[in-house]
Amino acid sequence: MENLSVKHELGGGYCNSLTQYSRFLTREVKIGDIALGGHNPIRIQSMTTTDTMDTIGTVEQTIRMVESGCEYVRITAPSIREAENLANIKKELRFRGYDVPLIADIHFTPNAAEMAARIVEKVRVNPGNYADKKKFENLEYTHDAYTAELERINKKFIPLIKICKEYGTAMRIGTNHGSLSDRIMSHYGDTPRGMVESAMEFIRMCEAENYYNLVISMKASNTQVMVQAYRLLVETMVKEGMNYPLHLGVTEAGDGEDGRIKSAVGIGTLLEDGLGDTIRVSLTEDPEFEAPVAKALADRYVKRSLEFEVRSAESPIILPTPNNQLPTYSPYAYSRRITQSVQHIGDHHHPLVMIDVSKENLKDPYFLSSVGYNYSAGLDKYNLADQACDLAFLGDNLPSFSFPGNLKQVYNYHTWLNLRDKNNCHPLFSLEEFSRTEVKDEFLNFVRIDASQLTTLTTVSLDNVVLVLETSAKHGMAEQRAFFIALQSLNMQIPVIIRRSYENLDADTLMLYAATDFGALFTDGFGDGIWIDAPGLDLALINSTSFGILQATRTRISKTEYISCPSCGRTLFDLQETTQLIRSRTDHLKGLKIGIMGCIVNGPGEMADADYGYVGTGPDKITLYRGQEVVKKNVNTAFALDELIEIIKNDGNWIEKI
Repeated sequence: MENLSVKHELGGGYCNSLTQYSRFLTREVKIGDIALGGHNPIRIQSMTTTDTMDTIGTVEQTIRMVESGCEYVRITAPSIREAENLANIKKELRFRGYDVPLIADIHFTPNAAEMAARIVEKVRVNPGNYADKKKFENLEYTHDAYTAELERINKKFIPLIKICKEYGTAMRIGTNHGSLSDRIMSHYGDTPRGMVESAMEFIRMCEAENYYNLVISMKASNTQVMVQAYRLLVETMVKEGMNYPLHLGVTEAGDGEDGRIKSAVGIGTLLEDGLGDTIRVSLTEDPEFEAPVAKALADRYVKRSLEFEVRSAESPIILPTPNNQLPTYSPYAYSRRITQSVQHIGDHHHPLVMIDVSKENLKDPYFLSSVGYNYSAGLDKYNLADQACDLAFLGDNLPSFSFPGNLKQVYNYHTWLNLRDKNNCHPLFSLEEFSRTEVKDEFLNFVRIDASQLTTLTTVSLDNVVLVLETSAKHGMAEQRAFFIALQSLNMQIPVIIRRSYENLDADTLMLYAATDFGALFTDGFGDGIWIDAPGLDLALINSTSFGILQATRTRISKTEYISCPSCGRTLFDLQETTQLIRSRTDHLKGLKIGIMGCIVNGPGEMADADYGYVGTGPDKITLYRGQEVVKKNVNTAFALDELIEIIKNDGNWIEKI
């Protein structure tokens, strides 16, 4: 097998290293004139939302996407008719001077894939519905029946492989969490392992035909599932002598701030570990807005491999077992680190949000509305929003008004020491201050510690302590993760609030960087609180970003979640308008997950994680779901949202807006 260089001993189990940035070396795959994988940059791509039969509309949208940063453009081909029209689209693009490689997106229709593979530079097939059965039925397969079905699929798939070989066409084998076949579900369930095996079956078929121009993806709307699946995929590929490039993406991430944070949590977590060769950020927005977000994520790693910091020998973080692996830490299944609670921090308590308010006008209680506490002067009381922060850091500054009773105040140690009334007020120490002072809070002490100071930490008595973990390393997430792993090995069950500092960032970049740095740790079960320090940026943004990261990692649910597909040529209604309409009527239903899907391809399957679903099934027709169960079919669009709300009410999950 040519062009294959696999490191069979991965230091982190699924990546080169858990403690230093090192990009996983993958096979190089040519897609048109733009190579993917190997030592090439992380490539940016997106997908058109136009009707594929609208040649000029698709061409013009493609051009806008290229000019926004897309290096590959994907176009849906739901039938052979659309697949044939890809030739007209490609011809018009070339006539206008655009040589961008095109990718055909295929579901259910092998004949469309075979046609498209003769025209475009790459085809994407979904193992869950390419000649496989997906009827959302719980079927039982004997070993013989399973093998026979796999052989049937192989016969359907081989013609496409041969065409791709003949025409030099690349292929993405793209597994989606929500569209696993009944056959895979019967053996593996709706799991990351099932996702991996679904792709591996198709990879093995390709290799049996000596076809290696493959790119692989493991997409899910649940970031924990998505991250676990990619990690399992890499581990599995390496065991079988493979290193195919990875296409990263979170399906149905949504729009606005939520979509960006959720995408960064999933994609960024993997990029931090050196995994990923191309990115597609799926937002419920026009596709030209996706590429800049993807590029901002990728650009952070352009020089990372040259700039990562190796901790000096003076203060090394020593991991306790070979290959940086611990029996108590699995990157393939979520398990929160076990801690002893201090007050309401750690143990079973949800992660807390801490905000620095020390630079605000502490004579004016109204600024607290930015962090979820709305002050009423007439009643002299605070009303709490769903996203009300838990801890406020005031540094050395004292407020001239009474803080809300359930908002703990944190002061620098010497300022706290001189407070007359210490009720609901707690000190923040440096590790050195804490080790040498005798006067401490009886109930709760915060101790700042750099991730390099583990050795010093083990010499200090830590009763009633919550650590505030900081880092100044370029690859700070890995350094903080190494600290958590070391704590586990030493059985030190101290709660930890993770703190990261960001300077000179705009609001959008802060969201992406913070979601990556914190999201990677919370996804692995590390962290009992989040503290984003971003001087100069709005408190409301910092607060909403903090809660958004916890929501995206499924570690603290504070609002309604919308699993909304990014739209494509198959979409049967205006997704952006419909999403906003549904949001306007349901955004007070804290904890509910509502799927909004433009067509049946992204329908019940991609809503695997949703409580309710709203799916386009025909012109002006909507089908409503409870989970993956159809409740009402072909409801007129004008009445569909009211019908959905009625279903939610009948289930006892509705509350009236205040």
